[in-house]
Amino acid sequence: MAGITGIGSGMDIDSIVSAMVTAEKTPKQNQLNTVEKKATTQLTSLGQLKGAISTFQTALAALNSSSSFLARSVTASDAKVLTPSASQSAAAGTYQVSVSQLAVSSKVALAAVPADSTKTLSSGTLEIKVGSTTALKIDVGSGNNTLAGIRDAINKSGAGVTASIVTDDKGARLTLTSNKAGDGNDITVKATNVGTDGDSSLSLLTFNGSAGAPVATDYAGGEGDADYQAALQAFNTASGSGSSGKVIAEAKSAQLTIDGLSITRDSNSIDGAIEGVSFNLLTTGTSNLTVARDEAGVKSKVQSFVDAYNTMMGFINTQTKVTTVTDNDAPVVGALVGDSSVRALVNVVRNELVAAQDGTVKVLTNLGITTQQDGTLKVDSDKLGKAISNDYEGVAKYFTGDSGLAARLGNKLKAYTETDGILEQRTDMLQATLDKVDKQNEDLTTRMNALSERLYKQFNAMDSLVAQLTNTSNSLTSLFENMPGFVTSKE
Repeated sequence: MAGITGIGSGMDIDSIVSAMVTAEKTPKQNQLNTVEKKATTQLTSLGQLKGAISTFQTALAALNSSSSFLARSVTASDAKVLTPSASQSAAAGTYQVSVSQLAVSSKVALAAVPADSTKTLSSGTLEIKVGSTTALKIDVGSGNNTLAGIRDAINKSGAGVTASIVTDDKGARLTLTSNKAGDGNDITVKATNVGTDGDSSLSLLTFNGSAGAPVATDYAGGEGDADYQAALQAFNTASGSGSSGKVIAEAKSAQLTIDGLSITRDSNSIDGAIEGVSFNLLTTGTSNLTVARDEAGVKSKVQSFVDAYNTMMGFINTQTKVTTVTDNDAPVVGALVGDSSVRALVNVVRNELVAAQDGTVKVLTNLGITTQQDGTLKVDSDKLGKAISNDYEGVAKYFTGDSGLAARLGNKLKAYTETDGILEQRTDMLQATLDKVDKQNEDLTTRMNALSERLYKQFNAMDSLVAQLTNTSNSLTSLFENMPGFVTSKE
């Protein structure tokens, strides 16, 4: 009914009804807005508090892990020679590693063929070996009887040999690279069942691992074998033109000594030579490996524990503080001021921090960790470092184990962050409050709509009555003015 104005009375019914509805609605709406704002702010703050506690729990878990104190650090005096790593089983000590030769994989270039992508090779079978092991066999036919076709077939096989084509002054060459290093793991290639088709013989690609001629004993029929004769002829032809196959890199094993003890490996990744220590060889040379307890790692985890605790306490301090702005302005009140669950949390954590325990390290102050006026912790880095160096086991006992500080604090915090825990219950209560506010807002809107409709009806009825009375008055006035002898006084 909005938009109707007083036709009969001349009143602005819309404005009157709107003002009356607003006057009725505003006090309750302000009350609901206040409740909603407070509950929303508290809900947000509790979510942030839960996140801060979870971060603190993560730091505690890292500190309580036995691996934190069992971990070993390993350093190399010359990082250009090798890069090391160590597991928990590594014994502390120093080792001299001298690398005289790196492991190298085989790389060869096969005989050159005409550098024309349209030129074909005869049909047959190409067998590629790495050492004494056959890596793959390729059947060469009309679908792949070019260098590019053979290259693609090798690369698609995933057999540990990759191929590419290099064109030099003598023609196009198929280059093969093995991913297996070590003495004796050289690439050899043999062509068998060679046909007479194609522009060049597949036998040209035969390669026995050196620049020498093919070996008759590598073929089933010996010197009388047709494939051997074809390979020999191809070799002689290629040798005469300088286009025969070549060794680019000979397969070699890594050779090194550890404290004078000789070690040979088919890889540059050395594992098992020193218990618990592995390293990757980068170049020849000498580097000293030093294995020690990971004191820096422990110190870092203790610092992370302090930082996470300070973040949590800093947030709690902000959310539970009342700040006076000016004498005339209302103070700024934190969202969690007066929250009993937060007060209980602070008390529980502080009680565990000051509780003494058995061992050479009894309290945090023994590690150079003290409590500041605002409840946060401060670390004396030098004192912490000395405590870890001088009493490594004592520091480990203080933090780790079922009775260690990390476990005790972690168990206390579980009650707040676990499913159906204290914070979740508080969150559910606040969410229930917001749901009630939403319902009351809906009810308030319904009541105000009903009030508006009722007022419009009342004012419109009054307006209609006024219109009728005005019409009656006008009719009577007109009647009297038209009666005989009736004189209207005019000024």
